[in-house]
Amino acid sequence: MTFCLLLLSVVAVTAAGPVPRALTRADWPEREPVVALWVWQCLVATVLLCCVTALTLGAAAVFGTVRAQLFAPAPPAVTAAYDLSAAPPWTAALTLLLACGAAWTTAMLVRELVDARRRRAQARAHLLERAPDLPAGLPAARGPLLVLEDEYPDAWWMPGSPPQLIVTTGALRRLTDHQIDAVLTHERGHAHAHHDWLLHLSTALATGFPRIPLFTHFCDQTHRLVELAADDTASRRCGHLTTALALIELNQHRGVLSCASSHRLLGERVDRLLKPPPRLGRRDRALTTTAAALVPLLPLLITFAPGLTALP
Repeated sequence: MTFCLLLLSVVAVTAAGPVPRALTRADWPEREPVVALWVWQCLVATVLLCCVTALTLGAAAVFGTVRAQLFAPAPPAVTAAYDLSAAPPWTAALTLLLACGAAWTTAMLVRELVDARRRRAQARAHLLERAPDLPAGLPAARGPLLVLEDEYPDAWWMPGSPPQLIVTTGALRRLTDHQIDAVLTHERGHAHAHHDWLLHLSTALATGFPRIPLFTHFCDQTHRLVELAADDTASRRCGHLTTALALIELNQHRGVLSCASSHRLLGERVDRLLKPPPRLGRRDRALTTTAAALVPLLPLLITFAPGLTALP
């Protein structure tokens, strides 16, 4: 059992420290944002699984009740293989630390979801103030697209059931039909991929554990990669040039091409659309996706290895 805990700690520290730093320096995530998002999610899942399995083993070693419930259906040889009765003294401290971390993570996720729900309600209330003739709740009877009378050119999506796409009349007058199609396809890409849930998860983890490199990089990269992924969705349907021009026209008044702008990502997105980077081949994409999917299996393999080897 001690060896399992140490090995789980090594895997968690590696996935939380050196690996995300190396991933942020790589150039292929810009070419394949969807694959990169999957890799980041697999890294986060690996760390969380390491913590959960280590917490389970530690609790079984410290508390006899947990041990009895957890290993009740297992043969005696399996229980003996973990050697839970000979747990070192630091197991109790590690179990307490992991339990506190699990409780803190749950609290951060709940707080983020509550805050997101509050912000969504405020956005809907503000939208009703700008369009008082709309019925409360913005029912789906009006369709997934809402045109808002406003001179300010803008378009966005509001998460919900169903998601609501909103575009202002200023954007309709400023953009061509093809550019409007690109903007709406971009926003639908966010909605169909449920990027809001990924953003909530990354924000909660980064807020709760700001000193862990994996979670801070995960939050930063998620906010960037979801935009690149939605740009790719729009460019595949409407073309790179049309999507880039739509992005420029819709954000020109915000200083999209200014290097000093806080919206510097917009300029990077325009450059990327005008000069599309080479994509990974199908084989490389499949290998990267498969390898990332196998990484979260390491904590489970480490945890179940003693029990599997003890079976006849």
